[in-house]
This record gives sequence, structure tokens and C-alpha cells, in this order.
Amino acid sequence: MLVAAALCPCPPLLVPQVAAGAAPELDAARAACADALGVLAAARTDLLVVVGPAERSGRGPHPQGAPGSFRGFGVDLDVRLGPSRGTAYDRTLPPSLAVAGWLLERTGWADAPIEGLGVGEPLAPERCVEAGREIGARRTRVGLLVMGDASACRTLKAPGYLDERAAPFDAEVARALGSADVAALKALDPGLAYELKASGRAPWQVLAGAAENAGLTGTLLYEDAPYGVGYMVAAWS
Repeated sequence: MLVAAALCPCPPLLVPQVAAGAAPELDAARAACADALGVLAAARTDLLVVVGPAERSGRGPHPQGAPGSFRGFGVDLDVRLGPSRGTAYDRTLPPSLAVAGWLLERTGWADAPIEGLGVGEPLAPERCVEAGREIGARRTRVGLLVMGDASACRTLKAPGYLDERAAPFDAEVARALGSADVAALKALDPGLAYELKASGRAPWQVLAGAAENAGLTGTLLYEDAPYGVGYMVAAWS
């Protein structure tokens, strides 16, 4: 069963080496992510499942120790999704799970084995929820680390330009994440999320499926849009 969840944004800029001179702008977000992972650690999980958005090549399961890299962002930095088990890996992590791997390494995660799951942006809400239900039905204490950003249309300089629908969308997401409102997450419109470039929609709906009968409460730890992109951090326990 699901016993705790941490929700973090997944921009590679969260990694200071990638952000370079702009790194201090996300210091508060990094600190909030560390706090959220602390909630997961305190829950004494038997398994940590990391869920994040992925392009086609990164979708599906990723085992513990799977490698990731930020070389595509001009930084000579490699990460793994938890400690390597000495096995061969046939593909690399999608960026969202690479950021998760960096966060886990930064906070010294050693509390439970790790599994990764890359989720495609087009995945229908019903399938996201069903994938979450399968995670929540496991006969072990499961924690979720859910990676994803809100809209990318909050300002004129945002990646998706300014869209007046972005702020209300993000406000509802922040409310739902902060109150562990499973029904509200299930109800997120995939079409609107796509238009607003909200990469977290599918992972959040996986969480909604996993948390259906878990009785968790939520706390919003961070909410801002420093680059016109909604970044939110929350903890459920």
C-alpha cells in the first residue's frame, strides 16, 4: 500500500551545475525537495517508486541503478537511479528521472530499493490511474517520488508564452497537491494540460490511482514560477 509520497518539479535547472550562475534562483525549491524526501524517509518504506514524464524512448520501467546524464544540457554530469546493482542497463533515464536520481543522491537516499517508471504525456487519465492502482495494490509499504512540472505558460517569456488559463490551472494543481485531493487530480483535463505544457499531469494521475484508499494528507512546501513554469513541491503522508 502507498504510505507516503513526495512531489517535486523536474527541470534540469534544479541541478546547480546545469543552472550555473542562475542556480541560487531555485535554492528554495531544492530545499523543499529535500524536505519532501525527508517525509518519505520517515515513512520507512519498503520500496520507492519514482514516476516522471518521459518521451517515447524513456517510457516504461527503469530498474534501480539505471544511468542518466545531463550531458545533453552541456554538463559533464552522470547520475543513477539509486545505487547500481552491477547489472547491465540497456537504456538511459529520461530527464525527469535523471533529476530524481540527482535528488536522491543529494539527500543520501538509502532507505529502500528503488524502481523507476517513465510515463508518456499522451497517456489517458484512466490508464494513469490504473497504473497507480497497481502500485498501490502491492503488498508492501510503498513510497512514491512523483516528478513533474505545472504549466509552462505563466509569462510572456515562458517556454509556452503567456496563456491566461495557466495561472488558474496551476492554482488548482497546487491546491490539490497541498490537500492530497485525489479526485481533483483525477479530474485534470489532459487536453488543457497538453496545451499548457504541464508535464506533471500524467504522473500526478498515477499518484491519484495509487493513493485512492491510502487516506494520506498533504502539505504544499513550495509553489512558484520563476521562469514562467509552475514548480511545486508537496509531501503526502
